[in-house]
Amino acid sequence: MVSSKIVAKTFLSEGERMKILVTGGAGFIGSHICEHYAREGNEVIAFDDLGRARMLKIPTELQELAFYNWNYLKEYKQIRLVQGDVRDLDSILELIDDVEIIFHTAGQVAVTTSIIDPLTDYNINAYGTFNVCESARRSGDNPLILFCSTNKVYGDLNLPLVELNERYTYKDINGINEKYPLEANCPYGASKISAEMILQSYFKTYGIPTIRARLSCIYGPRQLGCEDQAWIAHFVISTLTRKPITIFGDGKQVRDILYVTDLVRAFVSLAENKNTTIGGVYNIGGGPENSTSLLETLELLSEFTGLRSRIEFSDWRVGDQRIYVSDISKVHDSTNWKPLVNIKDGISNLVNWYTSNL
Repeated sequence: MVSSKIVAKTFLSEGERMKILVTGGAGFIGSHICEHYAREGNEVIAFDDLGRARMLKIPTELQELAFYNWNYLKEYKQIRLVQGDVRDLDSILELIDDVEIIFHTAGQVAVTTSIIDPLTDYNINAYGTFNVCESARRSGDNPLILFCSTNKVYGDLNLPLVELNERYTYKDINGINEKYPLEANCPYGASKISAEMILQSYFKTYGIPTIRARLSCIYGPRQLGCEDQAWIAHFVISTLTRKPITIFGDGKQVRDILYVTDLVRAFVSLAENKNTTIGGVYNIGGGPENSTSLLETLELLSEFTGLRSRIEFSDWRVGDQRIYVSDISKVHDSTNWKPLVNIKDGISNLVNWYTSNL
């Protein structure tokens, strides 16, 4: 089984400690970043509005789950939990003094929610990012901002495909690199593109060090999965609880998936190599070797659990790419990072974690 503990060298030399601010610190990715840096002995501020239950329309009887990571982080004395909203500049300014790195993971994360409520999506993702950048500028400390963007900034990616029995594959390439043009095919993609441009402008205009990470599908323990986001966790939970799964489209759509500890290792590597990575944009995912379709993932879950959910099919959803696989050669060349957890080990670990924690 794969351990969820991350082994990585510290950002500073032995004995030195940093002050880290993680927006969205009670979220899936944010909480893992908080945990890593707390284990390294750093001072960590987990900043979160605790709005997941509301944003994802979680049923009342399950809303306690939205606070799981918040409560989990209370076990770490190095982590200060602060409830606040990135849409409130003053609340960030109160925390920014002496911060060396801001991991900006807070965001509205669901394409479907952005279509229903584009104003809230834009206010959180774009205006919230502006506030993070502006607080960094006003601090005078020049903290590094590492931003969680998304593969959705590439839009539909109407590239030649080959349709196989259980998946699509690219006809002429192995993955998408950072040179592909940006395209917004949904409000979520547009708000993330806007956020990226704000970060770029603060880097070029004010010299605020920024790094933009365009993430593929991230999965792992403590992830709150539902039909609108975190599809791997949603599939695992539904399979273990014997609930039906709706597939929007034909199930052959493909994503490269990355285990969360590998993602945190990538973030640590980008920060440690800031002399070469600042101002850059990086696709981060599992890469071609860790790509899987929805149908293939369901087969793997059946193999691991002996269970199989009833599958229902529905129409394709707006903004859903038939295939997205990251070309991760740039981040590897810049930091020597590469994924260590393969699909079978990662999903097996996730199944075991949910089996123990349902």
